[in-house]
Amino acid sequence: MNHKLEKPQRLLDLEGKILEAGWANKLIAEYSPFDVKASKIRIKEWDYYIIVDDRGFAFSTVISDNRYLGLANATLFDLNEGKKYDYVIPIIMPNGRLHMPTDSSKGDIFYRNSAASLAYYHEDGFRRLTGHYKATKTRPTLDFDIKLRKFENDDTMVIATPWETDKKAFYYNQKINCMPAKGYIKFGDVTIDLTPERNFATLDWGRGVWTYENTWYWSSGNGYVNGKRFGFNLGYGFGDTTAASENMFFYDGKCHKLDRIRFDIPDDIMQPWKIISSDGRFDMDFRPVYDNSSNINALVIKRNAHQVFGKISGKAVLDDGTVLEIKNLLMFAERVINKN
Repeated sequence: MNHKLEKPQRLLDLEGKILEAGWANKLIAEYSPFDVKASKIRIKEWDYYIIVDDRGFAFSTVISDNRYLGLANATLFDLNEGKKYDYVIPIIMPNGRLHMPTDSSKGDIFYRNSAASLAYYHEDGFRRLTGHYKATKTRPTLDFDIKLRKFENDDTMVIATPWETDKKAFYYNQKINCMPAKGYIKFGDVTIDLTPERNFATLDWGRGVWTYENTWYWSSGNGYVNGKRFGFNLGYGFGDTTAASENMFFYDGKCHKLDRIRFDIPDDIMQPWKIISSDGRFDMDFRPVYDNSSNINALVIKRNAHQVFGKISGKAVLDDGTVLEIKNLLMFAERVINKN
C-alpha cells in the first residue's frame, strides 16, 4: 500500500497497461494518448481549476476533451445565497482536436466560439486563466483574468491507477493545491478581486481511460495555517487503489502522505460529516453550507453528483508528529456516481 513511484518512465506499456501503479509527488511518468490501446473514443482528458473563497463564493472552470464530448465551462457559486451560475459550452466530438497537453507544467489550451472564449496558458512563472462568456436571458456576462503562481519545488499529488476489470483502463491524475491567485472575476456589474493573501486555486489534471461505471469520493481545500500554506487532497473509490491512495495534505509546500480515508456521510447530506484517515493523522468535522447537486440521465450517460461546500475543523498530523489545528477552513467534498 502506498507504493511510491521513483523512476521516470512511460506511463503505459506496449499493450496499453500501466507499467507501474502508485503515487508520486510530481509528474514522473510520461503520458501520451498515442500509447493508449483501448478504443481512442474512450480517452478522457481534462484540466479543472477551482477557487473557494471564505467570503462565500467559489469559482470553477474546466476544459475537457472526452473525444465524443468536450466542455469549455465556468461556474460561479454564491454560497451565501445558495445559488450557482453555470456557463456551459459543450464541444461535440472534439476527438483530440483540443490538443490537451501531456504534461501539466507546459502547453496551452484555447477554445472560442460565438458565445464564449476560454484559455489556460503558462507565462512568467504563472498559470493564467482567461475567459469571456456572453450574457443570456438567465445570466449576466462573465469575464475573468486570473494568475496562479507556480511554485516549481512544491510537492503535488500524482497517482497512476489501473482497473482490475479492464487492463487497458487507467487513470493518471495530478492535483496541485495551494496556488496563490490574483486577478478578478467580473459577473455582470459585480467584480470579485482575488488576492494571494486570501485566495488559492487547485488544479485537477487528469488523463485516462475509464470503465463505464464508477463511484468516487473527492475532497480538496486550501488556506493558511500558522501563516503557512495548507491544503489537502483526499479521494477513494476510483479504480484499483491497491498500490496507493491519493490521500495527502500539504504544508509549506511539502506533502504528508496519508493511508485510507473515509467520509462518514449522513442520510441528510447537509448534516455534519466526519472525514478521517485510517491512521488518525487527518481527523476533521465537516459542516456543509451548500450542496451543488446534479442528476443527468441521457441515454448511456448518467451522473448523480453532490459537490458539497462547507467548513472543516480538526487536526492534521505532520510526518514528524507535529499537530496542526484546523479551524473553519472552507473546502468541498463530493460523491459522484458516474456512467459514461
